[in-house]
Amino acid sequence: MKVALFGGTGFVGSYIVKELIDKGYIPKVLVRAGSENKLVHSKECEIIVGQIENKDSINEVLTDVDAVIYNIGIIREFKSNGITYDKMHYQGAKDCIDIAKKNNVNRFILMSANGARLNGTGYQVTKFLAEKYLKGSVLHWTIFQPSLIFGDSNGRMEFCSQLKKDMLRIPFPAPLFYNGILPFNAGDFSMSPIHVTDVAKCFVGALKNDKSTFQTYKLGGNKDFNWKEIIKTISSSYGKNKWMIPAPVLPIKLAAMLFDGFHWFPISKDQLNMLMEGNICNSEQSYRDFNYKPKEFSKQNLLYLNK
Repeated sequence: MKVALFGGTGFVGSYIVKELIDKGYIPKVLVRAGSENKLVHSKECEIIVGQIENKDSINEVLTDVDAVIYNIGIIREFKSNGITYDKMHYQGAKDCIDIAKKNNVNRFILMSANGARLNGTGYQVTKFLAEKYLKGSVLHWTIFQPSLIFGDSNGRMEFCSQLKKDMLRIPFPAPLFYNGILPFNAGDFSMSPIHVTDVAKCFVGALKNDKSTFQTYKLGGNKDFNWKEIIKTISSSYGKNKWMIPAPVLPIKLAAMLFDGFHWFPISKDQLNMLMEGNICNSEQSYRDFNYKPKEFSKQNLLYLNK
């Protein structure tokens, strides 16, 4: 069985590629020119060099395949470089859905996000619009909405590695963000971290799991962690006991609004808004339908941060 994969060179995509191969599938992957070396197990994949903005490239990937996994996602826009949520999350998915339908590729699995909604950030809105378009198609769809995904990134962008690099390694206390004037709820927003291998197993498991057709799944761990607990767990994984202090988020949001377009600024306004609203979910349906026990968000499972 050959599976078209869009978004195979990133953090989650690299694990989906490996899981596809381990389960006997042939990944057919769209890769941008110059990024071929980012694809893991490339010798066992069928590679199409092209761009998600090019419908001919999409059509080539979606020829002679049995299913589609759309995993393209960005956590930050750089509009001056043409990198936008709309292009990557919605327009790319829409074109793939249309061409899959035209090519009689009936099975379509979409990476969305926990919190996707019409009145959210640009990230959340475009994820929601892609979901809506897929649900309105005639395809047999499955949608996954993960919370925070963690795991060894092998040099790719991943939340815990990025947090360590941008915030925890610097010689200042870690900020416990809060809204307003008084810090009574500093750092109390929570997430449901899920390991990247569990995410990959669900995506690949859905290919032949009839229960998952026309279903939307939340993907998170079986325990929620607030911001303070996340910082403590990450720091302990590489032998540190990081100090933490309350920090009003408003000045950082203002700075983010000014410097969003610069790669060197570590966070965007949208990222701060999504962080502060929390990202928890109940994933019991995914545990039942895919028969797995999620890996814990723990010091032991974060030892890759020692690299």
